[in-house]
Amino acid sequence: MADFAPGQAVVAATSPTQGLLRLQDRAFRCALGRGGISPRKQEGDGATPAGPLPLRRVLYRADRLSVPACTVPVEPIGPQDGWCDDPLDPAYNRPVRLPYAGRHAELWRMDAVYDIVGVLGWNDAPVERDRGSAIFLHVARPDFQPTEGCIALALPDLRSVLAMGLSGILVLQG
Repeated sequence: MADFAPGQAVVAATSPTQGLLRLQDRAFRCALGRGGISPRKQEGDGATPAGPLPLRRVLYRADRLSVPACTVPVEPIGPQDGWCDDPLDPAYNRPVRLPYAGRHAELWRMDAVYDIVGVLGWNDAPVERDRGSAIFLHVARPDFQPTEGCIALALPDLRSVLAMGLSGILVLQG
């Protein structure tokens, strides 16, 4: 991986909804979107977007986990934290405070999927309506079920890649 900057990982699919995330000399199993990998990501298609996804920041459940070691900004989340996924809302693909009238995802979940959430830079500079929202790096379900378009790792692997200095992910198509 000499062509990549330190902290840059690469994800390639091993099946339509699973893949390997490679960082430095290690590989980690990951779950991908139920729609596979797509270079034409659209809201609601369930696809993981192909291309570079910088890691903007990391959020975590401080009531469940210790602060994850990483090189990007880290902050705890609480029950009032959400993410707008309504393309018609002015806060589309942005964090919101709950309760929130527009369609949104709750970050404070009963399951462990969002115990650690890496906010990936997709459709955020600038935000374009219907190009996809809430593309995260998060904890995989135990059976590595497909995500709604995110990349998901087992919790120990997620902690490892963050501690290794993860700064972004290049998602390869095909």
